[in-house]
Amino acid sequence: MNKTQQDNPDLYDANVIQTQPLPAPTELIEEFPVSKELSNFITTGRNELHNILAGEDDRFVIITGPCSIHDTDAGLDYAKKLKPLVDKYKDKLLVMMRVYFEKPRTTVGWKGLVYDPDLNGTFDMISGLKKARKFLLDVANLGLWSGTEFLDPITPQYFGDLISWGAIGARTSESQTHRQLASGLSMPVGFKNGTGGSIQLAVDGIISSNSKHGFLGVDRSGKASIVTTRGNQDAHLILRGGSDKPNYDPQSVSDAVNKLQDSGANTSIIIDCSHANSFKDHTKQPGVFRNIINQRTNGNNNIIGLMLESNINPGNQKLDESNPSNLAYGVSITDACIGWEETEVLLEEAYKNIK
Repeated sequence: MNKTQQDNPDLYDANVIQTQPLPAPTELIEEFPVSKELSNFITTGRNELHNILAGEDDRFVIITGPCSIHDTDAGLDYAKKLKPLVDKYKDKLLVMMRVYFEKPRTTVGWKGLVYDPDLNGTFDMISGLKKARKFLLDVANLGLWSGTEFLDPITPQYFGDLISWGAIGARTSESQTHRQLASGLSMPVGFKNGTGGSIQLAVDGIISSNSKHGFLGVDRSGKASIVTTRGNQDAHLILRGGSDKPNYDPQSVSDAVNKLQDSGANTSIIIDCSHANSFKDHTKQPGVFRNIINQRTNGNNNIIGLMLESNINPGNQKLDESNPSNLAYGVSITDACIGWEETEVLLEEAYKNIK
């Protein structure tokens, strides 16, 4: 290859405006370090989830929090409200906070705190990664475990050490990249069924992530690397409905268990109260919640937990990138959520009804 070809950006960057180096994951970890006490705390959360997945702990898992974190002050306010309930109900419920920084979009839209922390389309991802890591540390320091969806295969190197439960979303459960990623993650990981409703798609993802893989990735120094994994035995299924049809009813749960059994996968299931299970209507989430709790109290121990989209205030609001300061406090800018008062009621009901 001659020099002219080598120096022609049209050959490799025809549609790229600019590239900007990222700090290495180790740099952010050094800037926002994890104490030994916090490290042990986060590992404890992972281990307790492992025991529930293994059938050695009969507590019920509830992963609750905003659809996405766009305002870290409001997010921390939510965490402070949640903490007393986590402690109050801990003998029957294992409650984690939903802390989502990456949002897959059907077409376009705000992609999450990591990608656009200023909510204005400037994509200051270095600031986004720092905000995400600091927020997770703040949540952990309150005594709360965090769960998140992993979307970009690089971001776990920046804050995966602060996560006790992970999810692979409906749009990426079929992705080989995300199945490989899950095989090497250090926490239990749930695979959502596909947006069209396919359970088998997620079951295949679970089996794949149980296995060892070799793939291209980055290490903690940010260097491109060959990553070899041993497989993640704590992968499990998340039912979230599909094609605007719910799949939390007893028959759908039974069918999902049968598919898991036929494939030799863990039959533990977490059910998402939002998305297609509530027809994307946040006011229907409480009904889904109560139905799931009722199935569990009636003896379906394959249902080990649920997910709830909940914020300080109910509903959602549209983001205006030209004036993000006009946003209402504690209201989602992605999917609509139930409010805090209703969340308190549901957690109390779950505690009273779970045996």
